[in-house]
Formats: sequence, C-alpha cells, structure tokens
Amino acid sequence: MKQRTLAQTVTATGVGLHSGERVSLTLHPAPVHYGIAFRRTDLTGEQGEIVKLHPHLINDTRLSSTVVTENGTRVGTIEHIMSALAAYGIDNVLIELDAPEIPIMDGSSLPFIFLLQEAGVVEQNAPKKFIRILKEIEVHDTGKWVKFSPHNGFKAALTIEFDHPVFNRSNPRFEIDFAKQSYIEEIARARTFGFMQEVELMRKHGLGLGGNLTNAIVIDETDVLNPDGLRYPDEFVRHKILDAIGDLYIVGYPIIGAFEGHKSGHAINNALLRAILADASSHEWVAFDENDDVPEAFWGIETVQAA
Repeated sequence: MKQRTLAQTVTATGVGLHSGERVSLTLHPAPVHYGIAFRRTDLTGEQGEIVKLHPHLINDTRLSSTVVTENGTRVGTIEHIMSALAAYGIDNVLIELDAPEIPIMDGSSLPFIFLLQEAGVVEQNAPKKFIRILKEIEVHDTGKWVKFSPHNGFKAALTIEFDHPVFNRSNPRFEIDFAKQSYIEEIARARTFGFMQEVELMRKHGLGLGGNLTNAIVIDETDVLNPDGLRYPDEFVRHKILDAIGDLYIVGYPIIGAFEGHKSGHAINNALLRAILADASSHEWVAFDENDDVPEAFWGIETVQAA
C-alpha cells in the first residue's frame, strides 16, 4: 500500500465552533514523507510558518484537540478533519487556514469527507507506514481509561456515561470493526454535542462562541433541542468514536490494533498516543509490499477521483 495525498487543492469556508470566527480553509497536496501540516495564513513571521503535526503539539484539550506551538501559534478543533483524513488514509497534506480554528461545518466529519472527495485522493510512489501495536498499553485518569491492544486490523469500542435523561434513552456503548463496517456509513455523520446549561460557562472561557443548532446537538435539561432530532439513535457515542479516530490519527500514521475506552476525551486520547511513542516495546513500524498483506480493516480506504 502506497502513501496518499490529494489530487488537487480544495477550499471551504465556515465558522469556528469555539472562536466564533469565520475561517477559510484550504487543503493542498503534499509530497511523499511530508506528513500532515498546518499553516496560519493570517499570521506572519515564526507564527506563520508551517507546523508539522505531532502528538506533543496538542497542548490544549479543553473540549477539542488544539495545536499550540512554543511561539504561540494555535490551530484549534482539528479532530474532525483529522478523522476524515484517517478515513481516506491521507498521509501527506498541507492545511492552511486564516483563523485560529478549523471550521466546525455541521459538527461531524462528513463535510470534510465531501471536501476530500472533491479534491480527489491519489497514491504516491512511496510505501505507506503503519504503527502495529505489539502489547496492551493503557492510560487511566479519574474514572476514565483508554487502551490499545494487539489486533490485526483496526477496531474501536467506546462507552460514554452522562447523568442525563437523553443519554438514558441511548445505547452508551458502540463498537465498530472497520474490516466489516464503513466509517462513512456508521461514523462520519455523528455530530458534536453540548448542554445548554454549560453554554454560559463555556463562553466566559472563550469557548463555544460559534456553536448553534446547525453545527451541534444541543441538549437542555430533558431533551435534544435540534428540530430534526438525532441522525443515529446512539449518535453521542458514535461521535466520541469519530473524535477518538481523529485524535489518534494525530500521530500521522494508521494504527494496527484495537482501541477501547471508557469516558474517553481529547486529553486522554492524546496521552495514549504519547504513551505508545514513549514505549518502544509497545509497537513496531511496518509497511506492506503487497496490498493483499494489508489488514482487511484498511482495504475499504479507496482512492477517489477529483470531482
């Protein structure tokens, strides 16, 4: 299996969920071994330089995964676009934006899936690298935990827990094996969610300034406020899996293994990545000369022609 990039440059506009700022987003093809990188076109000097993504750059995890560099450059809420990049196995791309945050679009990764389909996805003349998990590695934090276990493929299972009547009507656990199920069908449409009673507190901390019923599921004391309701009966936990896939792809490579978590979030997902990278015995780097040798979970990641 070969590395992948975009067939052509593609642009979209939207609003930042937390900043509330209007943002123009442009995705560019990139050469082999380039990785995933960001550039703030509204900044100059060192702050406007290209930032190569790495798990150790995720230094703000308040309700999102946000890159914060040593010189103060911020790129916020990257998890949804990262989830879409993972779905299409994009290895090399430069993402430019003219604001501090990736646009929230409709609160899911589906608009980014459409954006990648518009750009087209092409293979490059270099082998694709994977991280294969060799032993179980787990991270705990006050009632939360996440772990990776050896598995010849990629699957994810999450359980959520909220003391609220809406969640009592929904299955709190979802498991998906990508050798058998489709990311686009089962995960991509699941939207982010939030509680009305938390909005005032969030906004005091400069968060949630762009949130509304068109880009998030909003929950009051008893019910979902969105007129059209939920897209999946268990949309909440599916969105948490969407987030986790994006958070884990911040490492820049597909992971061969089984991910599982209880009450996971951006901080603990990132801590798991750092734990894996810090333990050389937990993983190995692999590439496959023949596509038939690639685990079946990655077979569904097909190249697409530009629109």
